[in-house]
Amino acid sequence: MDHPFADLIELREVERSAGTSRLALTVTESHLNPHRVVHGAVLYALADTGMGAALYPTLAAGEICATIEIKINYFRPVAAGEVVCTTQLVNRGRTVANLESKLFVGDTLVATASGNYAIFTPRGGMPR
Repeated sequence: MDHPFADLIELREVERSAGTSRLALTVTESHLNPHRVVHGAVLYALADTGMGAALYPTLAAGEICATIEIKINYFRPVAAGEVVCTTQLVNRGRTVANLESKLFVGDTLVATASGNYAIFTPRGGMPR
């Protein structure tokens, strides 16, 4: 995955196909907040990136997607280990797609997220 932000927080793509993805992150000191648990934004980024990874293979040539909104529920704090995010495409229309992600540490569900993404062809090419 060529994704500088994902590289910055050390996200790894485990698998990806049209409509599904699995990403992982091994918790390090840099992921922790002052309370010594993974910052919620790290888990949010894992879900957001997982949703994009699942949606991109469904796009036609020239199309891109952008996050419209994501709702995330945090269930358990994460202090160590590997966080795995599995994502499924729920519905893909012509201009909007909905996806759901589940984040686990081992067998423990730590968060779920639901997101909507705009699908479009940029006018005049991609912004730089």
